[in-house]
Amino acid sequence: MKAVVIDKITKAEEIFLREVEMPKVRSGWVLVKIHAFGLNRAEQILRLGEIEESYIKKPIIPGMECVGEIVDNSDSNFKIGQKIIAMMGGMGRSFNGSYAEYAILPVENVFSVETNLSWDELAAIPETYYTAYASLFACLQINKSDKILIRGATSALGYVSIQMAKAFGVKIVATTHRENKFKLLEDAGADEIILDDGNICEKVSGITKALELVGPKVVRDTLKSVVPSSQAHVCITGVLGGVNNLDNFSPIAEIPNQVYLTSFLSNTPTQKNINEMFDFINDKKLTPLIGKIFEFENIRDALIAQETGKVNGKIIVNISN
Repeated sequence: MKAVVIDKITKAEEIFLREVEMPKVRSGWVLVKIHAFGLNRAEQILRLGEIEESYIKKPIIPGMECVGEIVDNSDSNFKIGQKIIAMMGGMGRSFNGSYAEYAILPVENVFSVETNLSWDELAAIPETYYTAYASLFACLQINKSDKILIRGATSALGYVSIQMAKAFGVKIVATTHRENKFKLLEDAGADEIILDDGNICEKVSGITKALELVGPKVVRDTLKSVVPSSQAHVCITGVLGGVNNLDNFSPIAEIPNQVYLTSFLSNTPTQKNINEMFDFINDKKLTPLIGKIFEFENIRDALIAQETGKVNGKIIVNISN
């Protein structure tokens, strides 16, 4: 089969497809024919640096999510031909991932879906929609009276978060550090758009919840942007700012009274979580947001587009095999 394999720091222009052996099925794992997958920033981080860490299995086929069908169900309860999505749990890091025509995946990372979406549309959902859905409803516990700040809103996750929050009925304040992105955020459904210069706490008012996608780099400012109350929540879900940790952070001094700081890590989804997410998507009749679709043989171009930030929204790679 064809796949992308890396074992060292690899820029997008250095990516190529190679022939590798088909994976062998074993107990507790299923063989999936991959029809499409979405690109994620975490995979870019892997290629450009994390690949050197000792905890990464090398060589590795990257890719933390995919959509496809079961072609060998091993000893699982899945059926051959069943439509599935798969994501996380070490996929593309601890074991080979989705940048391939086939993948052998642990049953706990694979979820059945019933949908009429095309493979490309379905591929826009797994990691991005699950992360947005859980961040908004499980961590932020949004309700229809909320006014939510989405910081880092021009990312693929930001666009989806706007779409979901808007469908639910809350007011949305979105930020971007590029003025030429204002129209995109307006079209996505943002009620108010703010140019983010790193200091927005004095530019906003009435914020009850905040989804922090820029991350620790600006979270101190975001904490000050929320009106303190028993319902005030800030959820860190992204690290678009490139800073993973906070130096000299004093929670008692820097988390305002009655503002609750939480986070979301999408590493352990369950079938129940996935069912609830699809119930919401179907109930609200949401159309999956896609930035651009590339064919598998052009994955190098897809990764270059990701690295250069030339695509607004989720990049999908289609495997026509």
